[in-house]
Amino acid sequence: MSSCFSRCVTVLLLSAFVASFSITAASDIHAAEPSSRPNIIYIVADDLGYGDLGCYGQKMIKTPHLDRLAAQGLRFTDHYAGATVCRPSRLVYLTGYHTGHTAISSNANYVLKDSDVTVAKLLKKAGYQTGGVGKWALGNVGSSGHPNRQGFDFWYGYLDQGNAHNYYPEYLFRNSTKETLPGNKVGPKKRVSIKRTTYSHDLMTDEALAFVKRSKDGPFFLNIAYTIPHANNEGGRATGDGLEVPDYGIYKDKKWPNTAKGQAAMITRMDRDIGRLIALLKELGLAKKTLVLFTSDHGPHSEGGHRHQFFDANGPLKGYKRDLYDGGIRVPLIAWQPGTVPAGKTTDHLSAFWDLLPTACELAGVKPRKGIDGISFLPTLLGQEKNQARHDYLFWQYGNRKTAARKNHWKAFQARRGELELYDLRSDIGEAKNIAAKHPDIVKQMQAIFADARKKPKGA
Repeated sequence: MSSCFSRCVTVLLLSAFVASFSITAASDIHAAEPSSRPNIIYIVADDLGYGDLGCYGQKMIKTPHLDRLAAQGLRFTDHYAGATVCRPSRLVYLTGYHTGHTAISSNANYVLKDSDVTVAKLLKKAGYQTGGVGKWALGNVGSSGHPNRQGFDFWYGYLDQGNAHNYYPEYLFRNSTKETLPGNKVGPKKRVSIKRTTYSHDLMTDEALAFVKRSKDGPFFLNIAYTIPHANNEGGRATGDGLEVPDYGIYKDKKWPNTAKGQAAMITRMDRDIGRLIALLKELGLAKKTLVLFTSDHGPHSEGGHRHQFFDANGPLKGYKRDLYDGGIRVPLIAWQPGTVPAGKTTDHLSAFWDLLPTACELAGVKPRKGIDGISFLPTLLGQEKNQARHDYLFWQYGNRKTAARKNHWKAFQARRGELELYDLRSDIGEAKNIAAKHPDIVKQMQAIFADARKKPKGA
């Protein structure tokens, strides 16, 4: 009798354990219990290249906290941004559509509509507290695109993309309220500060930490959309140094151009602040309850007087910001959640920004909108890649100038009025050898993908 009782207790306890960690694509927003739904922090750097972090091969810039995060978590080698410039890339991760299906695929102005369904709206509906800091480029105060009308309970930072390129602005927005920053004054030349006291990045970090503290009872979703290491192009033209940072830190005595010192100091400063965030999660007992994802909105820049080649910011890849070669769109992705995400692992799962929304929805237990392009990569985060659904292809367009697609190891690129180029990324990660002439059958498949990717999404 006691033996039977013991076995029954064991089975019940095991069942409860499995249930507490089981996360499924729920049929409604109540399907996942709060205890099983993690907090989600999605950090997006601005213009950070595939090769800018130590864990992705960087030798000169120090990123110890992000390197530690990768060592304790999962590092993606084949993750792609939504676009090769800022605004459409953000639109992609917010809505789950690639640029064949978004309203814009360049930095043309776009204001999110009330009918748009963002990841923040879905998570808020599922009971998440939702917050964002940093750079917003999809609607100002009074418009349907303002963050508070797109699912964010709280927003702090820039609303206008142009203003976001100045690290010493005269004001930032707390929700819809304009708050003056002490000691900053912008001169007559657009986005050039003649008085620099308050560094916007530091304030946004403080606000991110404050959001975590007041949302600690969770679950919460926090989007940290840092502006680092984007250059201040106007400031660079005016002062000769478009990489704005309070000090050069450990790089001050390097025999480098000031632009290179600024670039490195900005990245290391951001790394320091991500270390502060992780320390806070541990202090609050939230580390095991919080999924942290770190990435970049596209490839590295050569702006503000800096050149991406100085630090080999695109690593082994060809191209940079505004390219649709992999250097312009393949980006770091680090996933960290102790006890859930496998530690010290690397995955070559083919994924992209439009996968964030369905992944977050599966974690939250809410269904995404039908017809989106994203696929949840939760099985990969759980170390269950054999259960991972795969993309048939990934697709990008940059206005009417450039188009690209990836299918398995094949990569196609075509500039306007140019011939389609084809690369085998298994043997040519740097896209150096155009082999289109040798594979006319694959070229036809890629041309069909270019056409298919622009069709209206099914179920939308």
